[in-house]
Amino acid sequence: MIQNLNKHERESLHEALAKSGQKITPQREIVYTVLLAQRDHPTVDEVYNRALETMPGLSLATVYNCLETFVGCGLVRQVNHERESTRYCPNLAPHAHFRDESTGRVHDIELPKEILDQLTKILPANFETETIEISFQGRTKSSTQN
Repeated sequence: MIQNLNKHERESLHEALAKSGQKITPQREIVYTVLLAQRDHPTVDEVYNRALETMPGLSLATVYNCLETFVGCGLVRQVNHERESTRYCPNLAPHAHFRDESTGRVHDIELPKEILDQLTKILPANFETETIEISFQGRTKSSTQN
């Protein structure tokens, strides 16, 4: 069973939606709750299947719309790896992603401020960065040692 949003999470959802002229709906609340529950970068289908446990009448189209709304108002980021399904990440702090090729799972990798500062310094003088997206692909060591 999916836990409800806590007060801070609900306020963050309400505030982000309000800034973009949107309102909280039960469907948006369930989809956001699903994203925060496991933080495992789920695909649309995974979010849909998890949300169905709490809201059986929810449609896949509604889940798509909720996720697009969240991306548009800055609540979540899309994570794309080559030709795979888009995944959704509620972690808005600067970080990288590691995709484990043996499991397909995507993991957050914290980027220390010093590394972020160094990365912005290598940009040409007339450029400013809005976001940095770094993606690693590989396998966990236990998967490569046979």
